[in-house]
Amino acid sequence: MYDTIVWIVEALLAVFFLAAGIPKLLGAVSERWDGFDRLPRGLTVLIGTCEVAAGIGLVAPVVFDTADWLTPLAGLGIAVISLMASGFHLRQLEWLPALETALWAALAGAVVWARWDEFADGPSLPRHDVLPTVLLVLILAVIANLVVLSRTATPGKAPAAVEGAKPGEPVR
Repeated sequence: MYDTIVWIVEALLAVFFLAAGIPKLLGAVSERWDGFDRLPRGLTVLIGTCEVAAGIGLVAPVVFDTADWLTPLAGLGIAVISLMASGFHLRQLEWLPALETALWAALAGAVVWARWDEFADGPSLPRHDVLPTVLLVLILAVIANLVVLSRTATPGKAPAAVEGAKPGEPVR
């Protein structure tokens, strides 16, 4: 029963992220989602590529009966993408989409937790050489993102109204 529920969740995530990623690759996101018109096209393609790759990575191990370690890795990728999307929505003060993307991240995190043991069958890397470098790069990326977010004005938000100013009148 447990395994069946996890596979249903994986299929749901795969379908959703394939459906979300393909329009980003094809350039058809402006009609479907707000906010992507403010992102560079290259970033939109990167996000779409990651979403499609993660969607495939969730179901490919079952279809081809190989590389089971891809499933938790794909779930981890979806969790990261979704949490980044939550941050984007929070920055735009879009509370409901932020909550929705956080819930997708939690669902993907549950898949990672359920399939974590499958990493044991994956390719082995020397932990002592790779892990500190990966952690250092991730920490620097988080710091850089926080600095950029803290210094960038939220696009599309008007300044607060000045007391006594009439609507449409320039603020001095």
